[in-house]
Amino acid sequence: MKTPQRGWMRNSAMSTYAKIPTPSGRLALKALQTIVRTRSPLPALEVFHGELGKVFRANLPSFKPIMTAGAEWARWLLVEARESFLWKAPKDPIARLLRDGLLVADGETHDVMRRLMNPALHRSALTGYVEAMWRATDRIADQWQPDQTYDMLTEVRKIALLIVMETLFSVDFMPQIERYWSAILHMLRYISPGIWIFWADVPRPNYRRALRRIDEYLHQIIRLRRQNLAQTGGQPNDLLGILVSAEGVSDDMVRDQMLTMIIAGHDTSTGLLSWAMYLIGAHPEAACRIRDEVDAVLGDSPPTMEHLAHLKYLDRFIDETLRLYPPAHLGSRIAAQDLTHDGYLIRKGERVTYSIYVTHRMAEYWRNPAEFEPDRFLEKPVPYSFLPFGGGPRNCIGAAFAQVEAKVILARLAQRFTFTLLQHDVHMHMAVTLEPRPGVFMRVKRR
Repeated sequence: MKTPQRGWMRNSAMSTYAKIPTPSGRLALKALQTIVRTRSPLPALEVFHGELGKVFRANLPSFKPIMTAGAEWARWLLVEARESFLWKAPKDPIARLLRDGLLVADGETHDVMRRLMNPALHRSALTGYVEAMWRATDRIADQWQPDQTYDMLTEVRKIALLIVMETLFSVDFMPQIERYWSAILHMLRYISPGIWIFWADVPRPNYRRALRRIDEYLHQIIRLRRQNLAQTGGQPNDLLGILVSAEGVSDDMVRDQMLTMIIAGHDTSTGLLSWAMYLIGAHPEAACRIRDEVDAVLGDSPPTMEHLAHLKYLDRFIDETLRLYPPAHLGSRIAAQDLTHDGYLIRKGERVTYSIYVTHRMAEYWRNPAEFEPDRFLEKPVPYSFLPFGGGPRNCIGAAFAQVEAKVILARLAQRFTFTLLQHDVHMHMAVTLEPRPGVFMRVKRR
């Protein structure tokens, strides 16, 4: 047996390892009752961690990951031991779909692609995207009829799709959005939690047509861009241009990165923005503070990067939304070798997760953790207790993009509309990201 690495052992003299706790039948029943009451598995994780501590092993058929929570475990996984874990679990649907996409790639493939893609997503590039962001918001919002009801989960998804396609690929997706809407939703369901967790090779033929349609569309965009650059000799001015102009980057590799950015660049934003709209409706005092701040800073002008720096309360509101409802609520890694940490042995090949959701709601780090209090972010959180975009060297490459995008969209909507939440009874649904279900139904009124 390979000797476990001892660099992260708290006691190098240990010759035995503590058994990772597993839930008892009584605790499992308590968790099940919580799931029934809240209509979501996430509060059940709080039940498990509340009784078992910051690490336990799930005991489900064919699925027995090590589940962790808390800043210390997150720091270990994301920073201290990061080289000893793999991101890609080859049989997971997201790995099958994205192949060598940045989100799941390991080693040199990841490092090379991240260096190549970083300029298009660096904070210095974002100023050039702000106008496209508020114009996309207007294009969808202009379709809203006064005093009518709309599901903001659907509406902000449309906005996020237009933005990612326009800013990163210079594609006007508005004429295509209806044509590909169903295929996009099928693709997201394909990688959402499901029976595949327990049966990795479960046949899923219903998704093939949708995935093929998305692939054909992306390859068409790639071909047209290559032709355009060849004919004009122009310089790449967006992420797609950078990718197709890079030496040795195949069409398949470009496709993998495009699909990664479409999923990561629109679905996480959809989760954040839909929960933000829910909280705006559920907390009228917060909506008033946002509106007053936007009016004072923007007046009648569209948002600019200079304006965004002065929207301090909106910043805190977005952070509190991300704390309560982190779109990426769980991180998952595969141990590349035997490891030890905190007195526990982790075997090569075992899945280790860290719960961003639970960490964001731990009383150890947050005062009144279940309460909506944006002003808590007047103080800086404990390191690695706030992880909406991951942490360490492999934090989300689009973190700055997502934060600017959310501020632009919410500021523009606050500038133009007031919203009334019609259905307060929503629950957390674990899709690709954390979504409010059955939706965020709001009556829209122009200001």
